[in-house]
This record gives sequence, C-alpha cells and structure tokens, in this order.
Amino acid sequence: MLNPATSPAVDQASESGPLLGDLFTVIVPQFLKTAELRVEQRPEGGVRLLRPSNLDFTLIGDPDPAVLDDVEWLTGAPPRNQVQAGDVLLPRIFGSRGPRLGVVGQIRIPAVVNHNLLVLRPTVPINPSQLRLITAFLRSSPQLRALCSTMKGDYQISAGNLRGLRVPEWDDALSAALGELDSAGSQMARWHQEAESLADNVFGDSEDPVQARRSIIRAGQLIRLRADAAAQLDDPGYIARTRFPYPLAQRWREVEARLSTHDRDRAYKAVLDAAEALLGFCALLVASLAQETGIDSKALRSFKNKITNQLGGPGFGDWTRILQQAASSDGMADLAADHPLHELAAFLNEGTDADRAATRLAGRRNNHAHGRANEPLPSASALAEAFADLALLFERARFLADWSLLHVTSVSWDRLASSETVGYRRLTGDHPVVPTATMVVTGVDRIETDSLYLADRDQNLHPLRPFLTCEICEACSNWSTFHADKENGQLIQRSLEHGHNYPYRGNEAALRAVGMR
Repeated sequence: MLNPATSPAVDQASESGPLLGDLFTVIVPQFLKTAELRVEQRPEGGVRLLRPSNLDFTLIGDPDPAVLDDVEWLTGAPPRNQVQAGDVLLPRIFGSRGPRLGVVGQIRIPAVVNHNLLVLRPTVPINPSQLRLITAFLRSSPQLRALCSTMKGDYQISAGNLRGLRVPEWDDALSAALGELDSAGSQMARWHQEAESLADNVFGDSEDPVQARRSIIRAGQLIRLRADAAAQLDDPGYIARTRFPYPLAQRWREVEARLSTHDRDRAYKAVLDAAEALLGFCALLVASLAQETGIDSKALRSFKNKITNQLGGPGFGDWTRILQQAASSDGMADLAADHPLHELAAFLNEGTDADRAATRLAGRRNNHAHGRANEPLPSASALAEAFADLALLFERARFLADWSLLHVTSVSWDRLASSETVGYRRLTGDHPVVPTATMVVTGVDRIETDSLYLADRDQNLHPLRPFLTCEICEACSNWSTFHADKENGQLIQRSLEHGHNYPYRGNEAALRAVGMR
C-alpha cells in the first residue's frame, strides 16, 4: 500500500487555487443496512438509493428520466445520508480511469447514499461553469490520485485528504471549452436517443414490413443526414472546404479540382498557391492582432518596411517568418490565455512537422517560380509530396475552423443602449455568396462598415483593416479579399483567392497609420 503522505506527486501538486475544503463540506455518510430498508416499489415517504454505478450523470436542469431507472427504493435513511440539490457525489474507491461523478439536481430529490460515496456539499455559491471545471478536475487529476491509498489497482480517497486537495483557479476559457464539449455531447446523446426510439418503434404504425420500411426510411431521413454530415468531418478536405475562412476554402477547392483533372502542372501550382495563401492569411491575422494589442517583432517590421520602401512585396518566406516569430514577440506573455494570437503563434513552432512542411513547400515554390524543375511537368511523386505537406498545414491550422471571417455590411448605433446592431456576412466555406445576419455588439471600439473582422471562439471581434480588405475584384468581378503588396516599386493590392492584382484602391492613410507607407 502506498502512503499518500510520502507520495512525490503530492509535493509536485499545484500550490495555487483554493482548497476543496474551502468550497465544499465533505460529508461521510453512515453505513446503511440496505437489505432491511429496501422495498420493491416506492413507498410513501420513501427515498432513492444512489450507488456508484448510478453516477456519471449531471442532474442540473431536467435530465433524461431513464438515467436512474435502476435506482433502488428505501423506506428511509438518516439525515447524514440524504443528499441535496447541488451536491457532488464521489465514490470513495475508484479505478485507474478516474472516479465517476454525479451532480444532484432538484428533480431527483429525495435521494440518499451509502457509505461508499462521499458527498461534497457547496459552502459558497458555485455557478454551473465553475462546477463543471471542478468535476472535470476531479475526474482526471493526478493530484487526486496522489492523495489516495492504493490496493489491487484501485484508489481510495479519505475525506480528510479530499478536503486538502487544491482545485484550479477559475478559468473562463477552459470552462467555456468544457461547456461547448458538454453541449456537443448532449446534442449527440439526444440524436442517439432519437435513433433508438425510431428503431424500437419499427412496427408502431403497421405490421406490414413493406409499410414499416417506408415509414422508417421517411422518418429516419434527418437522422441519416446528420450521420452522413458528421462522418464527413473525419475528412480534412471537407473541413477545409466547408469550415475554413472563404479565401482558404476556395483555394482548397481549387486544389481538389485540379488534382481531379490529372493536369500535374496546374495542380502543382494550385498546391503551392494554396500553401502561400494559408501562410499569408495567418500571417496577416498575426499582423492585425499584433497591431491591435501593441505586439511587435522583427518579421513584422520587415514586412511593413517592404510595403513602405522596397521594390517588391512580401512572399512565402516573409509569411513564414512572421508566424515563426509570433511566439517570441514582445508582449505575448501578457495576453489572455484564450487570445487567438497564441494559436497562431503555435502554428509553425520551430522543429514541428508543420514548420518542416512549410520549409519544403517554400523550397518547391522557389524552384517552381524560377524554372528549376527537373522536367517539363512536376513528377507524380513531387505533386503527391507537395499535396501531403499542404494537407498537413491545413490540418495543423484547423483552429481557423473555430473562428469566423466576417464582412460587416451595416452598423446601427443605439445611443441609449450604448450598443451597435451589426449586419454581417460570415465568410465560411468555399463560396462568398452567403446570407446576411445581425448581432448586437457592445464595447469601447466602434465597428466599421464594409470592413473585415475576425470573430474568435468567444465571438470577440478583431479588426483586420488595413492588413486585409475586401471588394469586387476588378480583374474577375468576383468578391475577393486583398492585402497590400508591391510590384516594381508600385503599391498594389493582391487577392488571396486567385492572386489577381492591380493598383491599390484602399485608404493609404490607413496603411500609414500602421506603418506601411
């Protein structure tokens, strides 16, 4: 048996955050002789007995009534064994996968527990998001296991050690992520239940197999469509085409279309163009967010200097350096943990597979641009290797699928509410023709009409002008996104979607304001 007091993991436990005993009273229920108290049906004044096998539920709100169908009924129990709404139930003994937990809701009261469960009763107000964070910590915490004694592969926690366990400080970003995961899981569980219910009622309307088949095909169509759509999300190409910002989704679609025609030269060029568009888009996001937060780096200064003073504009190498230097930029450590710059900075960390893929694609881009290929057409293996590197970069940039590129079409200011009603188009997927939606925005900064914004996971809006602008392309008449560029010393704007370029039509004063003129 391991003595928890001498476990090295205890010494390594975090010293920050409150003690569990500061937030909860840990109650040790009395031993119940359940055989003497058990009844077949619920008696008048009877109570439910909750066992460890009844856990893995959250009963805040209105749970599925089937969750506790196997609950036993007792005629009564001492007050120390009775649970209240909001109590967290934790087994005293659990296996290597961690403890199963339950949070009691009002709908399942009255209920009691036996001595094999501990009851954590809040002593301070704890909102559902904070409770979700604490229960997630208890399920997976190595610090909890370090406080346990062990026997035959199981862990046993005492009430005293549990009170001394430190739990994480409140974290909005982590709590929000856990909430999104719980919400997704609940939605999938509802779909699963709907499918099971339909399958269990095959002959509900008719005993004729032919009629039953027609009925279940008709009723199950939406369920099948959900399953088909979910299955496609395992395909990185589907995510790129449907969930990435429009400029990148369009580039990916172009790659897939070119690959299907067996035109190696055009397919190879489409792959390299898509890689540069991806790195360029991410680098321009870094530049925009850095301007917003006051962060700087040598690569950003070099990029701005090219637009201001050089004959030629930024290219593949400049985009790569901006992303590589983002993590070490001054001021990054002061940003909130959920700020989008952190994920952009981690995209091309030195030595990662994404960094190596970008380096290989940069070399291919240079060779292709300068006619240094070994044959008139790229070889099939060269195309396959380039596409594999592109697919890897898109996979590593999948965080972009959680953000949105918004084109603001209208803004209406409400003076009394100090808020703006914003009309916008969410430019997600491989087509720019999308419906206009509205949202209400509050805050110090005013929203600009006809500008691009990045909406992060929390729907905070980050302005992208003048690093990224949008308009109808003069060359092809398609709606396009542009960035400032230089060609033979002339200021131009270049499209991320197709590379069309012409003299800069935007506000040069805005470029000057961010150091690019």
